[in-house]
Amino acid sequence: MDIRSLVIMLVIGAIAGWLAGNIMKGRGFGAIGNIIVGIIGAIVGGFIFSLLGVSAGGGIIGSLIVSTIGAIALLYIVSVLKKA
Repeated sequence: MDIRSLVIMLVIGAIAGWLAGNIMKGRGFGAIGNIIVGIIGAIVGGFIFSLLGVSAGGGIIGSLIVSTIGAIALLYIVSVLKKA
């Protein structure tokens, strides 16, 4: 992985984490928290989409959609576990 790919991954992770934080709680988690939630969300989203047999397409927009949906699912699971 070159530096350009790493920067793009971090930016997409930050945006996805920020979007998920705003959708689920109405606020973000700070820059580092958003990146972490977005990157883990990308993994979760990729897993969910592969289970469903759905493709969001390639490119940055598809990656952002998958990452955001995965981050929302991750935050939902965390909120359920906190209540239990």
